[in-house]
Amino acid sequence: MRRVKASTMDGVLQKVFGNPIPELYEAAVGHDASPALARALELRSFLALTEEQVARVRDRVHADMDPDRDMGELSADKLRFDAQWLEAALDARDGYRAALGELLCTMPPPDQRARPVRTAQLRATATLPPSTAPAPQRAGAARARRP
Repeated sequence: MRRVKASTMDGVLQKVFGNPIPELYEAAVGHDASPALARALELRSFLALTEEQVARVRDRVHADMDPDRDMGELSADKLRFDAQWLEAALDARDGYRAALGELLCTMPPPDQRARPVRTAQLRATATLPPSTAPAPQRAGAARARRP
């Protein structure tokens, strides 16, 4: 079994779908898995990866700013690059959290499965009353061209 990285939305997903995250991944590969579960787990995977990137950049900046570190090793260019990287990762994280939250709010309840809808084929059986006005003589006839 592969290790599943944690995400900040795991508690919400477990509450909504009623199972721990590893079990949700197992259920998502089944042939009767709900599309909402599959999409939620896909977004969750992207979120977990993005949150890991945020943590790596944060840890790198903290290590660079350690008070015991040699001041000669400090680089403004490196810190600027890390700030840009962190901003991009935080934007992605916020986007994935928003998309996952929206999906969870708009999906049907987990216990409600999609069922084929049966509709009765209705047929029109009404007959039209006979027309009281006769059709004009030239009805449907092509007009002759005038020179």
